[in-house]
Amino acid sequence: QGLKPLAPTESSAPDPIFGTSKSAPGLPATDTYLGTNKVPDLQKVFQRSDGLPVHLKRGYPDRMLYRTTMALTIGGTFYCLVALYIASQPKNQ
Repeated sequence: QGLKPLAPTESSAPDPIFGTSKSAPGLPATDTYLGTNKVPDLQKVFQRSDGLPVHLKRGYPDRMLYRTTMALTIGGTFYCLVALYIASQPKNQ
């Protein structure tokens, strides 16, 4: 017999907006994105051979994010180890 479809294959629903190549309704067709292309500049930054790992290439903000992440990781590990030590101690009654 085979499998039967759960829903009819023919539908009267309109095509979804993201599935078409038409512009969204309500927007003029002449509006385009006029921003600058930052990819070549970022490629220069990330491909520079200065010995830094890629997650630290953009300077101070990357260093601060990295250090904060490391501090939270080490602090969380220490907290878990202390909590496990306290939980493993016999209770005095």
